[in-house]
Amino acid sequence: MPKLDWLTARPVAHRGLHDARAGVVENTASAFAAAIAGGYGIECDVQVSRDGEAIVHHDLALGRLTEGSGPLGALTAAELKIVAFRDTTDRMLTLGELCALVGGRVPLFVEIKSRFDGDLTLTRRVAEVLAGYAGPAAAMSFDPKLVALLRAIAPGLTRGIIAERHYAHPEWAALPAFKKWQLAHLAHAPRTRPHFVAWSVKDLPSLTPLLAQRVFGVPVLTWTVRTEDDRRRAARWADQVIFEGFTP
Repeated sequence: MPKLDWLTARPVAHRGLHDARAGVVENTASAFAAAIAGGYGIECDVQVSRDGEAIVHHDLALGRLTEGSGPLGALTAAELKIVAFRDTTDRMLTLGELCALVGGRVPLFVEIKSRFDGDLTLTRRVAEVLAGYAGPAAAMSFDPKLVALLRAIAPGLTRGIIAERHYAHPEWAALPAFKKWQLAHLAHAPRTRPHFVAWSVKDLPSLTPLLAQRVFGVPVLTWTVRTEDDRRRAARWADQVIFEGFTP
Protein backbone atom coordinates (compact mmCIF):
# COMPACT_ATOMS: atom_id res chain seq x y z
CA MET A 1 0.00 0.00 0.00
CA PRO A 2 1.36 3.45 -0.86
CA LYS A 3 2.22 5.84 1.98
CA LEU A 4 -1.02 7.67 2.70
CA ASP A 5 -0.21 10.45 5.15
CA TRP A 6 -0.83 13.04 2.43
CA LEU A 7 -4.48 11.95 2.13
CA THR A 8 -5.41 13.68 5.37
CA ALA A 9 -2.61 16.22 5.73
CA ARG A 10 -4.70 19.22 4.65
CA PRO A 11 -8.32 20.17 3.91
CA VAL A 12 -9.49 19.46 0.37
CA ALA A 13 -11.27 22.11 -1.72
CA HIS A 14 -14.37 20.61 -3.36
CA ARG A 15 -14.10 21.29 -7.11
CA GLY A 16 -11.33 23.73 -6.29
CA LEU A 17 -11.62 26.86 -4.19
CA HIS A 18 -14.50 28.33 -6.15
CA ASP A 19 -16.63 31.37 -5.43
CA ALA A 20 -19.31 32.15 -8.00
CA ARG A 21 -19.88 35.63 -6.55
CA ALA A 22 -16.25 36.45 -7.25
CA GLY A 23 -16.41 34.94 -10.74
CA VAL A 24 -14.42 31.82 -9.79
CA VAL A 25 -16.30 28.84 -11.20
CA GLU A 26 -16.02 25.28 -9.90
CA ASN A 27 -13.71 22.83 -11.66
CA THR A 28 -11.81 25.56 -13.51
CA ALA A 29 -8.18 26.62 -13.61
CA SER A 30 -9.06 29.70 -11.54
CA ALA A 31 -10.61 27.59 -8.77
CA PHE A 32 -7.68 25.19 -8.76
CA ALA A 33 -5.13 28.02 -8.70
CA ALA A 34 -6.94 29.53 -5.71
CA ALA A 35 -6.81 26.18 -3.88
CA ILE A 36 -3.09 25.86 -4.57
CA ALA A 37 -2.48 29.41 -3.33
CA GLY A 38 -4.35 28.55 -0.13
CA GLY A 39 -2.42 25.34 0.38
CA TYR A 40 -5.50 23.14 0.08
CA GLY A 41 -5.86 19.79 -1.59
CA ILE A 42 -7.98 19.71 -4.73
CA GLU A 43 -11.00 17.55 -5.50
CA CYS A 44 -12.24 17.53 -9.08
CA ASP A 45 -14.69 15.61 -11.23
CA VAL A 46 -14.01 14.04 -14.61
CA GLN A 47 -16.34 13.06 -17.43
CA VAL A 48 -15.46 11.34 -20.68
CA SER A 49 -15.47 13.08 -24.06
CA ARG A 50 -16.62 11.46 -27.29
CA ASP A 51 -13.03 10.59 -28.14
CA GLY A 52 -12.25 9.06 -24.74
CA GLU A 53 -10.47 11.93 -23.02
CA ALA A 54 -10.87 12.68 -19.29
CA ILE A 55 -12.45 16.14 -19.08
CA VAL A 56 -12.61 18.08 -15.81
CA HIS A 57 -16.32 18.78 -15.36
CA HIS A 58 -19.03 17.69 -12.95
CA ASP A 59 -22.19 17.52 -15.02
CA LEU A 60 -23.07 15.03 -17.73
CA ALA A 61 -24.49 17.87 -19.83
CA LEU A 62 -23.53 21.40 -20.77
CA GLY A 63 -25.59 24.37 -19.65
CA ARG A 64 -25.58 24.76 -15.87
CA LEU A 65 -22.30 26.69 -15.82
CA THR A 66 -21.38 26.81 -19.50
CA GLU A 67 -22.69 28.09 -22.75
CA GLY A 68 -24.41 25.51 -24.92
CA SER A 69 -26.48 22.45 -24.08
CA GLY A 70 -26.59 18.74 -24.67
CA PRO A 71 -24.50 15.80 -23.48
CA LEU A 72 -20.85 16.51 -22.77
CA GLY A 73 -20.00 13.08 -24.12
CA ALA A 74 -21.27 14.00 -27.57
CA LEU A 75 -18.31 16.35 -28.11
CA THR A 76 -14.61 15.70 -28.57
CA ALA A 77 -12.01 17.02 -26.16
CA ALA A 78 -10.99 19.68 -28.68
CA GLU A 79 -14.60 20.84 -29.00
CA LEU A 80 -15.12 20.90 -25.24
CA LYS A 81 -12.00 22.94 -24.61
CA ILE A 82 -13.50 25.88 -26.49
CA VAL A 83 -16.85 25.81 -24.68
CA ALA A 84 -17.13 28.99 -22.60
CA PHE A 85 -18.00 29.06 -18.93
CA ARG A 86 -20.41 31.88 -18.22
CA ASP A 87 -19.00 34.93 -16.43
CA THR A 88 -15.36 33.84 -16.69
CA THR A 89 -12.61 33.44 -19.24
CA ASP A 90 -11.87 29.87 -18.08
CA ARG A 91 -12.30 26.92 -20.41
CA MET A 92 -12.58 23.22 -19.69
CA LEU A 93 -9.41 21.34 -18.84
CA THR A 94 -8.35 17.82 -19.59
CA LEU A 95 -7.11 15.83 -16.62
CA GLY A 96 -3.62 15.99 -18.08
CA GLU A 97 -3.78 19.78 -18.20
CA LEU A 98 -4.95 19.88 -14.59
CA CYS A 99 -2.04 17.68 -13.54
CA ALA A 100 0.34 20.05 -15.29
CA LEU A 101 -1.27 23.01 -13.53
CA VAL A 102 -1.05 21.43 -10.07
CA GLY A 103 2.45 20.09 -10.60
CA GLY A 104 2.52 18.13 -7.36
CA ARG A 105 2.15 21.21 -5.17
CA VAL A 106 -0.97 19.92 -3.40
CA PRO A 107 -2.80 16.57 -3.27
CA LEU A 108 -5.21 15.86 -6.12
CA PHE A 109 -8.39 13.79 -5.72
CA VAL A 110 -10.06 12.81 -8.99
CA GLU A 111 -13.68 11.67 -8.87
CA ILE A 112 -14.50 9.43 -11.81
CA LYS A 113 -18.14 10.06 -12.64
CA SER A 114 -20.22 7.00 -13.44
CA ARG A 115 -23.66 6.20 -14.77
CA PHE A 116 -23.32 2.63 -13.45
CA ASP A 117 -23.58 1.41 -17.03
CA GLY A 118 -20.41 -0.68 -17.12
CA ASP A 119 -18.45 1.76 -19.31
CA LEU A 120 -14.79 1.59 -18.27
CA THR A 121 -13.35 4.02 -20.84
CA LEU A 122 -12.99 6.95 -18.48
CA THR A 123 -11.45 4.89 -15.69
CA ARG A 124 -8.80 3.51 -18.01
CA ARG A 125 -7.97 7.00 -19.24
CA VAL A 126 -7.71 8.37 -15.68
CA ALA A 127 -5.35 5.54 -14.74
CA GLU A 128 -3.27 6.23 -17.82
CA VAL A 129 -2.96 9.96 -17.11
CA LEU A 130 -2.19 9.56 -13.41
CA ALA A 131 0.42 6.89 -14.15
CA GLY A 132 2.53 9.67 -15.63
CA TYR A 133 1.93 12.13 -12.81
CA ALA A 134 4.59 12.45 -10.11
CA GLY A 135 2.53 14.34 -7.50
CA PRO A 136 0.26 12.95 -4.78
CA ALA A 137 -2.96 11.88 -6.49
CA ALA A 138 -5.90 9.58 -5.90
CA ALA A 139 -8.76 8.36 -8.06
CA MET A 140 -12.15 7.66 -6.51
CA SER A 141 -15.72 6.90 -7.50
CA PHE A 142 -19.15 6.01 -6.19
CA ASP A 143 -19.04 3.02 -8.54
CA PRO A 144 -17.19 0.04 -7.02
CA LYS A 145 -16.76 -1.54 -10.44
CA LEU A 146 -14.52 1.36 -11.42
CA VAL A 147 -12.55 1.17 -8.18
CA ALA A 148 -12.06 -2.58 -8.67
CA LEU A 149 -10.74 -1.89 -12.16
CA LEU A 150 -8.27 0.63 -10.75
CA ARG A 151 -7.06 -2.02 -8.33
CA ALA A 152 -6.50 -4.40 -11.24
CA ILE A 153 -4.86 -2.09 -13.79
CA ALA A 154 -3.17 0.48 -11.52
CA PRO A 155 -2.47 -1.18 -8.17
CA GLY A 156 0.05 1.49 -7.22
CA LEU A 157 -2.46 4.32 -7.67
CA THR A 158 -4.19 5.46 -4.50
CA ARG A 159 -7.89 4.65 -4.83
CA GLY A 160 -10.97 5.49 -2.80
CA ILE A 161 -14.66 4.75 -2.64
CA ILE A 162 -17.23 7.52 -2.24
CA ALA A 163 -20.29 6.47 -0.27
CA GLU A 164 -23.23 7.51 1.85
CA ARG A 165 -25.78 5.81 4.05
CA HIS A 166 -29.15 6.26 2.37
CA TYR A 167 -28.79 6.97 -1.38
CA ALA A 168 -32.11 8.81 -1.16
CA HIS A 169 -31.42 11.52 -3.75
CA PRO A 170 -33.44 11.12 -6.98
CA GLU A 171 -30.21 10.54 -8.92
CA TRP A 172 -30.01 7.11 -7.26
CA ALA A 173 -33.62 6.13 -8.06
CA ALA A 174 -32.62 3.66 -10.79
CA LEU A 175 -30.50 1.57 -8.43
CA PRO A 176 -32.22 -1.41 -6.79
CA ALA A 177 -32.60 -1.30 -3.02
CA PHE A 178 -30.19 -4.19 -2.51
CA LYS A 179 -27.55 -2.42 -4.62
CA LYS A 180 -27.91 0.67 -2.44
CA TRP A 181 -27.51 -1.52 0.65
CA GLN A 182 -24.33 -3.02 -0.78
CA LEU A 183 -22.92 0.41 -1.53
CA ALA A 184 -23.81 1.79 1.90
CA HIS A 185 -22.18 -1.16 3.67
CA LEU A 186 -19.08 -1.30 1.43
CA ALA A 187 -19.91 -4.91 0.60
CA HIS A 188 -17.53 -4.63 -2.36
CA ALA A 189 -14.49 -4.01 -0.14
CA PRO A 190 -12.92 -7.45 -0.69
CA ARG A 191 -12.87 -6.62 -4.43
CA THR A 192 -12.07 -2.92 -4.33
CA ARG A 193 -9.73 -2.74 -1.30
CA PRO A 194 -10.00 1.07 -1.11
CA HIS A 195 -7.14 3.00 0.44
CA PHE A 196 -9.63 5.54 1.81
CA VAL A 197 -13.35 6.18 2.15
CA ALA A 198 -15.03 9.49 1.27
CA TRP A 199 -18.29 9.54 3.22
CA SER A 200 -21.18 12.02 3.22
CA VAL A 201 -20.95 14.38 6.17
CA LYS A 202 -24.74 14.38 6.44
CA ASP A 203 -24.55 10.65 7.22
CA LEU A 204 -22.06 10.95 10.06
CA PRO A 205 -21.81 9.21 12.43
CA SER A 206 -22.31 5.88 10.66
CA LEU A 207 -21.14 2.42 11.58
CA THR A 208 -19.63 1.63 8.17
CA PRO A 209 -17.01 4.41 8.04
CA LEU A 210 -16.37 3.98 11.75
CA LEU A 211 -15.46 0.32 11.21
CA ALA A 212 -13.35 1.19 8.18
CA GLN A 213 -11.48 3.82 10.16
CA ARG A 214 -11.05 2.24 13.56
CA VAL A 215 -10.97 -1.48 12.82
CA PHE A 216 -9.32 -1.60 9.40
CA GLY A 217 -7.25 1.59 9.63
CA VAL A 218 -8.70 3.14 6.47
CA PRO A 219 -8.73 6.97 6.49
CA VAL A 220 -12.13 8.62 6.21
CA LEU A 221 -12.59 11.91 4.40
CA THR A 222 -16.01 13.54 4.49
CA TRP A 223 -17.93 15.62 1.93
CA THR A 224 -19.23 18.20 1.36
CA VAL A 225 -18.51 20.24 4.48
CA ARG A 226 -20.26 23.60 4.24
CA THR A 227 -21.71 24.58 7.63
CA GLU A 228 -20.54 24.87 11.22
CA ASP A 229 -22.56 21.76 12.07
CA ASP A 230 -20.82 19.92 9.25
CA ARG A 231 -17.47 21.01 10.63
CA ARG A 232 -18.29 19.73 14.11
CA ARG A 233 -19.37 16.35 12.75
CA ALA A 234 -16.30 16.10 10.59
CA ALA A 235 -13.97 16.96 13.45
CA ARG A 236 -15.42 14.16 15.57
CA TRP A 237 -15.98 11.41 13.00
CA ALA A 238 -13.60 11.92 10.06
CA ASP A 239 -9.89 12.34 9.41
CA GLN A 240 -10.18 15.25 6.96
CA VAL A 241 -12.74 17.43 5.18
CA ILE A 242 -13.70 18.04 1.58
CA PHE A 243 -15.15 21.54 1.88
CA GLU A 244 -16.70 24.43 -0.01
CA GLY A 245 -18.18 27.83 0.74
CA PHE A 246 -15.61 28.83 3.39
CA THR A 247 -11.88 28.57 4.05
CA PRO A 248 -10.80 26.33 6.95
